[in-house]
This record gives sequence, structure tokens and C-alpha cells, in this order.
Amino acid sequence: MANIDINHLCRLAQLALNDAEHEAVRGDLERIIAMVDQMQAMNTDHVEPLAHPLDANQRLRRDEVTEVVDRERYQLGAPATQDGLYLVPRVVE
Repeated sequence: MANIDINHLCRLAQLALNDAEHEAVRGDLERIIAMVDQMQAMNTDHVEPLAHPLDANQRLRRDEVTEVVDRERYQLGAPATQDGLYLVPRVVE
């Protein structure tokens, strides 16, 4: 089994684990690594790549306008607007 430095991973992820959590994480990571090793050992020479494992079509709703935007009301709180657009300071010259 791979040597997993849980303390290093905790520092990278900014996690603080107690001893019980430390051992639980070690066990979880060991199982994940074992599963990945098992999957990598499979022969996939004659398997074509898939975009998605399921052959399904997604039903989409009609593309209809369902809400009306009240631009004037939304722009009341803006510091500056002109012709329905927000005016912002120039940042690139």
C-alpha cells in the first residue's frame, strides 16, 4: 500500500483532524487508492471512449421568456447609468 502522509495532506487542505479522524481518513484514502489501482489494472485496449456512460437524451423545456426584467428598478441603486447600461470606471487604457 502507498505511504500516505496524512499530516502533509491536512496542512495542504488546512484541516485539523483528531486521532480517530486521522485513522478514518487514512483508511478511506487507502481504499480509494486500491480501487484506482484495480481500475488501472483492467485491460482497456479495445474499449472505445465514451462521452457519457448512459445512452440517454435529456428532455429540455421550451426556450420561452418567463420573466420580465425591470431594468430601471434594478439600476436605481447603481452609482451611474446611461442608456440602460451601467457606467463603470475605466481600468484598461
